[in-house]
Amino acid sequence: MKPIRLFSLTLGVLLVGATLASAELLALVNYESKPDQPVRREGIAIMEMDPASPDFGKILMEIPLPPDLVAHHIFFNRDRTKAYVTALGIRPLHVIDLTKFPYRLREVTVPDCQVGEDLIVSEDNRTWFLTCMGSSTVIMGDARTDTPMKTVKTTDPAVATILYPHGIAIHNGIDRVLVTSTVKPDMSDQGDSVTVLEASTGRLLSTHKIGSKPAPAKSAPVEIMFSPNTDVPVVHITNMLEGTLWAGVWDSASSTFAFHQVDDFGPRGQGMPLEMLYNAKGDRLFVTTAKPGFVNLYDNSDPRQPKFLKTISAAAGAHHTVLSSDERYLFVQNSLLNLEGLSDGSITVIDLKQDKVLGSIDTLKAKGYNPNCIMPLPNHFRSGSLRAG
Repeated sequence: MKPIRLFSLTLGVLLVGATLASAELLALVNYESKPDQPVRREGIAIMEMDPASPDFGKILMEIPLPPDLVAHHIFFNRDRTKAYVTALGIRPLHVIDLTKFPYRLREVTVPDCQVGEDLIVSEDNRTWFLTCMGSSTVIMGDARTDTPMKTVKTTDPAVATILYPHGIAIHNGIDRVLVTSTVKPDMSDQGDSVTVLEASTGRLLSTHKIGSKPAPAKSAPVEIMFSPNTDVPVVHITNMLEGTLWAGVWDSASSTFAFHQVDDFGPRGQGMPLEMLYNAKGDRLFVTTAKPGFVNLYDNSDPRQPKFLKTISAAAGAHHTVLSSDERYLFVQNSLLNLEGLSDGSITVIDLKQDKVLGSIDTLKAKGYNPNCIMPLPNHFRSGSLRAG
C-alpha cells in the first residue's frame, strides 16, 4: 500500500489548478507503534497537509518521544507560542516552546495528576487547567512558568463531584470551567456527568447528569466545547458510550447551565462520538464517531439546536479533526487509543466544497504507527477551531 492514496483524477485537477507558490499547511501529528510492532516507538511528526503541495503527506521532521510516554493530545496556549502534550503514562504533561527551534520537549511536574487528558488555557493566557482522569483531579497551573498552582478535587460530594475528568472547556466571560466525567482508565466504570467550576478560583459549583437513562447512566460524556461567536454561552458535549450529542445553555439569571440532548447517532448506525470542531465563523460543527468511522456535519447557526446536514465516511477510530486555513479541507485522524477495530491509522482528507472524501494519508499507517492527535502548526492555525478538549 502506498503511503499516500489519492484519487488520481481528483489530484490531477487539484495540481493543475494550484499555483507554484502553494502555501504550506504543516501539522503536528503525534503517533505510537501499533500493538503488533516488535519495538514500541512514539514521536511527533511535522507533516505537510496541503493537497496541492509536492510534499503532501510527507513527514518533514520528527520529534522523538520516550516509548513509555503514551502521548495522547496536543494543545496550544492562546498566543500559540507553546504546545502542551498530555500523556497517559507516568509523566502526564510536557510542553514545547514553539518560539525556539529545534523544538524540545520539557516535562512539567504534576505530582497530583495521573493519566493526563485534556488541557485548556484561560483567555488571558495566564492559567491552564489539566484534567487527570486517573486521579479524579483537575490541576490549575501558571501558564507563564508552567508550574502547578492548585489541585481541584471533590471536597463536598453533596455539592459537586469530579469523577474521571476528561474533556474541559472554559469561558472567562462567565467565570466558568466545565469538565466531563468519562471513564475509569481501565474502563471498569463509566461516568455520566459534567461538573461546573468557578474559573477564577477552581471552586466546585455543581454537577449535572448528562444522559438519557436514569443515573448511573454510564453515558461517558467525553469532550465538551463552547460554541464560538454566540451571544449566550452554549457548550456541546459528546456522549461517547450513549452515542448522543448534548448541549448546555447558560442562564444568566440563575448563573447555571441547562442541558438537553440534540442528536442521537444510533439511528445512523454510528457509535462512540468523540471530537468536535467548529469553523471560524462558528456556523458549522463537525463531530466524529469512531464506530465505524464518520464525520457528521451540522448547521450550527443556532448552537442550542444544531441541525444535522450529512455524514461523510472516514475510517475506523475517526477522532481528531483539523481544518485547512481556507476551510476547504477537513483532515480526520483515525485512531483511538490503539484499540483493536478502532485504529485504522490513516488520516482521511475531505473536500468540504464537494462534501466528499478526496483520499487518505497512509504515511504513518504504512510504517506500523497510529496517529493519536493532529494539530496545525501555529502559523497555519485558525482561531475558530481552537480545541477545548
